[in-house]
Amino acid sequence: MSKIVDIPACVDCKNKNSVFCSIPNDEKEILGDKKLNNLYKKGEIIFQEGGASHGLFCIYSGKVKLTKLGQDGKDQVVRFSNTGDILGYRSLLNNEAYQATAIALEDSFICQLSKDNFINSIKENASLSLEIIQLLSSNLKNAEKQLVNIAQNTAKERIIASILLLQEVFGFKEDGKSLDIILTRSEIADIAGTTPETAIRTLKKLSSKKIIELKGKTIIIPNLTALASVSGF
Repeated sequence: MSKIVDIPACVDCKNKNSVFCSIPNDEKEILGDKKLNNLYKKGEIIFQEGGASHGLFCIYSGKVKLTKLGQDGKDQVVRFSNTGDILGYRSLLNNEAYQATAIALEDSFICQLSKDNFINSIKENASLSLEIIQLLSSNLKNAEKQLVNIAQNTAKERIIASILLLQEVFGFKEDGKSLDIILTRSEIADIAGTTPETAIRTLKKLSSKKIIELKGKTIIIPNLTALASVSGF
């Protein structure tokens, strides 16, 4: 179960990449009225696919994956979210059930904003509306790209694309080489749309060729450009 914790009010939030940075402080105060502040432990579900949408979630700090249940009964990773990102907005706008399950990849501090306050903020602020439209457009583009990757690219290319995606979303640790996210081989396989065995075999081959380095579950990328060039991404 999530735990209620102390998180600054929306008007005092320091996340520079939040979509709410564009709105005035008085609107931030209205948006954050009655917000809930929760700590979700690693592996804890934030909201469930098929569940009724009851609020907007904003990641104050932490990492989250969104998964959908496939026809084969397996969860497919469809997106990752990081500090400053918002979750559940499409379901709120469409007044529909959540289309994916959100799971904390690490202990994450997450704000839950009122559905009504969020909808009213969009109605009142054109710049916020544009930010949300751009988010929806970006998600659609990425979903289309993912479908093409699964349909046309080899397992090796999809795994490299997955590693590049993780780097783009979460970046590097302080050493500038280690991905700032820890995933199991099964989770990497889920992203790439392949089997854990294929993921393990491919990662070992990439490591043997010095394209990546493996240190436990940590993936190290000595040269990002070299990794991208292997598959032409």
